[in-house]
Amino acid sequence: MLVAALAVLLALSWSHSGGGAPQIGYVYPAGGQRGTTFLVEVGGQRLRDADGVRISGKGVHATVTQYAPELNNQDRNKVQRFMNDLVKRRWSASAIAEAAKRKSDEPPLPDHPWLRGLDDRRPEELDRLRVRLFDPKRQPNAQLRDQITLQVTIAPDAPVGDRELRISAPDGLSPPLCFQVGMLREACEEAFTGGAKAQVLDLPMLLNGQITPGETDHIRLRARSGQKLVIRLHARRLIPYLADAVPGWFQATMALHGPDGREVAWSDDHHFDPDPAILYQVPADGVYELRVRDAIYRGREDFVYRIAMGELPFATQIFPLGAREGADVKASVQGWNLGETALKLDTRPGQPAIRRGMTGADQGLCSSLPYLVDALSDVAEKEPNNIADEAHAVTFPLAINGHIGAPGDVDVFQFQGKAGQTVVAETYARRLGSPLDSALRLVDSAGIQVAFNDDHKDRTMGLLTHQADSYVQAELPRDGTYRLVLSDVQRNGSEAHAYRLQIRLAQPDVALRVVPSCINARAGGSAKITIHALRKDGFDGPVDVALADAPDGFALRAARIPAGETSVETTVSAPRSGFRQVVPVRIEGRAEIAGETVRRPAAGAEDMMQAFLWRFLVPRQELLVAVTGSRPVPTVWRPLVPGVRLAQSTPVHIPLGGTAQVRIEAPLTLPDAGKTALSSVQFRLSNQPRGVTLEDASVGPKGIALTLKADPNTALAGDKANAIIEAAAAPSGKSESPLALGVLPAIQFEIVRP
Repeated sequence: MLVAALAVLLALSWSHSGGGAPQIGYVYPAGGQRGTTFLVEVGGQRLRDADGVRISGKGVHATVTQYAPELNNQDRNKVQRFMNDLVKRRWSASAIAEAAKRKSDEPPLPDHPWLRGLDDRRPEELDRLRVRLFDPKRQPNAQLRDQITLQVTIAPDAPVGDRELRISAPDGLSPPLCFQVGMLREACEEAFTGGAKAQVLDLPMLLNGQITPGETDHIRLRARSGQKLVIRLHARRLIPYLADAVPGWFQATMALHGPDGREVAWSDDHHFDPDPAILYQVPADGVYELRVRDAIYRGREDFVYRIAMGELPFATQIFPLGAREGADVKASVQGWNLGETALKLDTRPGQPAIRRGMTGADQGLCSSLPYLVDALSDVAEKEPNNIADEAHAVTFPLAINGHIGAPGDVDVFQFQGKAGQTVVAETYARRLGSPLDSALRLVDSAGIQVAFNDDHKDRTMGLLTHQADSYVQAELPRDGTYRLVLSDVQRNGSEAHAYRLQIRLAQPDVALRVVPSCINARAGGSAKITIHALRKDGFDGPVDVALADAPDGFALRAARIPAGETSVETTVSAPRSGFRQVVPVRIEGRAEIAGETVRRPAAGAEDMMQAFLWRFLVPRQELLVAVTGSRPVPTVWRPLVPGVRLAQSTPVHIPLGGTAQVRIEAPLTLPDAGKTALSSVQFRLSNQPRGVTLEDASVGPKGIALTLKADPNTALAGDKANAIIEAAAAPSGKSESPLALGVLPAIQFEIVRP
């Protein structure tokens, strides 16, 4: 009773730290055709109270229709006996009577969406359910424990492409997963798998499937002689990272077999994109079979795929890979079944540097081709330029569009530099879909190496796991001639090995990311966020971050990313009214760079783990605040509103080697039980700023007193940061864990000399 009262008390004023919000692990099918209505299964955690769906963009509407609870062992046993009887009844008349007699003594099956209409299921459908419930190879996964069903309607004129789907509940909004809107006729695997008796599909078509442990899906399709068949699978694009699986996503493979059963094409990726594609010119009419599986025979519910098949447009490469801002440029496009081979690049100011050109949207399959827009004049490389005596002479700053055109090819560029200039040379290739694995070497007129780089990590590219683009930054030691040597590390080369090479003076800058992309804050309370600074060209200064054009009642605690640091934790506060609203917000950073004040937007992102180890900041389309707290509140607790708040101005000055007290006002006009509950709260410092600890926390008549200490050996005078204090209810027994309750507003502090 004490813990329950405490949870209600603190929930009024502090946010949940994300622990109560729903989480989704997969969406199946992960998309649909325009102009259709269909059912979608979503698996994840904390979905029991899910009551809404948010899908980015226009033209798609969805509602939650039912919740599927996890079956316990007793219910599983009932289902197993029923399914065994069902198989017998279909083969033996005597078994029908025996099963009917036993059925009268058996309790009914649980009312569960998976179990409805079992008598009418086809054998392959029963097999899939049996695998889902009883396969010993299937490992239970708490992240996929809950399932809900959605009804989705896509308008006939809905824009084609990738959306973000989130699930809402009283405790918040989930992180997103990809949901695609397409034009092709669609089917789910229950309609097209089943071995030699499976339906033969007429193309074009888009197929949705899931891979269970050790499973291979067999898809039969009809193809014509001369047809340029495109088979494009999306799996990793739907769910970019799996934290608990190697290599960190569903690594799908596809094998195409001819009418005689022999394999005629195979793929497990496409141009370093882990999602495979098969491009095959059909030699003879017939029924072909496509086999889809995981590369190492894993499988579970979140191994979801979508395959577009048919004589569809598919772009494989684009050139040039970029253009100057504001320039009128048409790029040449190569690929299969293309209606046009030229693409006008969008070079308008004010858009992201890396943009995507779309081809084939009106033909059923949309190809997305990345390219770069920058502020540099550009030229095409001039061949021959393989050796120093043939170096292509250029004057920087500029961008060079070129190719490593053949295996072993090397491109050499020559420019004049001055002592003390900080010059940057940066290759854009792999980030723009090119297979080039570039290396850059900067040498002086005598051939002495000044700088070299192979792979440079660009943290803004959260979906790229093989960082293969090169970058060098060097202060030139003397006036004179310098040469840049660009090559492929693997000594590969072709027309597809394109690049855009920037040569310029260093331009210090910063990009910002906010994690999470949906901030779940209880009305009148606060929620913790992390703001990451992705620094470029040596920028090392501080960045001040604030809400831009903040909606009424929303506030961001003062946040500064200190000089040299890569992130800061702070809190966002929600208004005391407006329960169950979702508000898009803009967060902006301000920094002094080269004597000028620059402003940079902070994009929403998710901090995702790959294969137990690596972490990536994956950008999202929307940055949202979900205001929670619509659950009924007992009358006895209503005097607590408007909640806790800092009772003093910040920053709090903490003397090096000493302590400082922070006072938090909390309304204590409570019954005795409420006061007792508040006194049992445990506080801890969650973000561990350098050298700062929480020495004491006590509850008194006027609220909460926190004591922060600056260690003389590890803290540094002049440090400025935020202290994020989390609260939890003390466990009532030794075997129980503390109940997380939320966070206090961020406390800005500065370490000062005593």
